[in-house]
Amino acid sequence: MLKEIRRLQPEAELRFWCDFKFAPQARATLDKFDPTIPLHRIVAGKLRRYNHLKWWQQVTVPGLLVGNVRDFFLVGVGVIQSFFKLIFWRPDVVFTKGGFVCLPVGLAAHWLRIPLVIHDSDAHPGLTNRILARWATQIATGAPLEYYSYPKSKSHYIGIPVAAELTPVSAEKQQDSKRKWGLDVDKPLVVVTGGGLGAVRINNAILAARKDLLKLASVVLVSGTAQYDELRAQLPANDQHFQLHSFVTEMPSLLSAADVVIARAGATTIVELAALAKPTILIPNAKLTGGHQVKNANVYLEGGAVKVIIEEDMESNPGLLADAIGDLLNNPTEAQAMAKRFHQFAKPEAAKSMAKLIISAVK
Repeated sequence: MLKEIRRLQPEAELRFWCDFKFAPQARATLDKFDPTIPLHRIVAGKLRRYNHLKWWQQVTVPGLLVGNVRDFFLVGVGVIQSFFKLIFWRPDVVFTKGGFVCLPVGLAAHWLRIPLVIHDSDAHPGLTNRILARWATQIATGAPLEYYSYPKSKSHYIGIPVAAELTPVSAEKQQDSKRKWGLDVDKPLVVVTGGGLGAVRINNAILAARKDLLKLASVVLVSGTAQYDELRAQLPANDQHFQLHSFVTEMPSLLSAADVVIARAGATTIVELAALAKPTILIPNAKLTGGHQVKNANVYLEGGAVKVIIEEDMESNPGLLADAIGDLLNNPTEAQAMAKRFHQFAKPEAAKSMAKLIISAVK
């Protein structure tokens, strides 16, 4: 999307704001596009609400209560920090994606009367976007508008912007990508990713099933930064059959090499894989607020576009994951038909449409 903004407004000054934890990944991603874009770190906090807990548990579990009280004050600090940063910079428009770090930035933008554009990727609207929607100049959604309660007069079904290079590749280009990553070109490849910080239970399931998986395919596990050192100590050095990476900046290249992808059910991840038309197994995190990953996954499951594994079932039956992968690899015709249905959910013009919407909000 940054590329589209630059294409439409070459003189535009861009700045990227995020929380401290995500800053290393954000900097690496920005450096690929334009290393001169400033990165600002914002103090922020989130309201911890887990889908598997009862309402009364949310306020009586000591860890949750202490964390929420602390983060309430962090949000206040973030609002003050954002307010002064925006006063000194005074941008023409602020764009937020709905994460908890967006709340203090969006509130400060509203108080300073700076046009605010928000985007909601999930089929289940998050708390930050529900708060900011009342003041937003324009609202973009990743799913059709019937999934949302936003005002229709300023809401637009845009889809989810993805990198332009995320397109289906030929068999020859897939082989080239495997060679680039030093992988066995004669074996299928399974790529596993749990997001920037990783997914511990998925990582542990891959570790437990590693021997069985290697009988079926080569495996690349993108573990995230949080558990990488622990896993690295338990695994041999990377080779052409199994590789462990903490974070990958060239993710489109790695995904283009894959024959099967295993991922969480975050909205952006799903649409990126749909754009690539990859046979995909989703393992949603059912504990997240509102069960939004489960709702995301079900949209695609109902369309026959993905396989979905329940995390608790995977933990109680370690062979479940290997069986699902084997089913896809042993039935390539059905796997490709599933991938084709998946690809129909992609909206390749989303980045361009989003850029135009952001620019249109400038006073």
